[in-house]
Amino acid sequence: PVAGGFVASLARPGGNITGITPFEYEIGGKWLQLLKEMAPGLTRVALLGDPGNHNFKGFRKSFEDYAKTIAIDPVSIAVRNAEDLERGIGALSGDGRSGLIVSAATFSITHRDLIVSLAAKHKLPAIYWNRVSIARGGLMSYGPNIVDLFRQSAGYIDRILKGAKPEDLAVQTPVKI
Repeated sequence: PVAGGFVASLARPGGNITGITPFEYEIGGKWLQLLKEMAPGLTRVALLGDPGNHNFKGFRKSFEDYAKTIAIDPVSIAVRNAEDLERGIGALSGDGRSGLIVSAATFSITHRDLIVSLAAKHKLPAIYWNRVSIARGGLMSYGPNIVDLFRQSAGYIDRILKGAKPEDLAVQTPVKI
């Protein structure tokens, strides 16, 4: 929310906006850590993301920072459409040492089945930001518990309806991952 210009800070959002953000940027590094634990032979990992999404910059920074510490060649694949997915994921195949991280963005929902099928076709271990991709055949996921986020939201709505000012309510991050 800060990077997107929606709030001044998470602790004191100001204005008339508050709420729950589903991610902290450090999750980019955590995705890489978990993928590397699952497939220790990885030497190159690609992070799929939408360069127009302000969150992608944060995910990418923590992903690249962590990659340096574990000798992984970090690759960022800009995704705007299905062709970008096919081209980017296809470029990773063939060496058996590449992996894939699917970040949170509209494309990863819209093209979920395509991403899962391309990762399987190219035999790429992949981690996804939500459980729905796993139900479609993906390898593993790590992300916020969506049901818990709705519960947190309901608590905030209750507080606002009872008179709390949104500007005084810190933007919360997920409690359950």
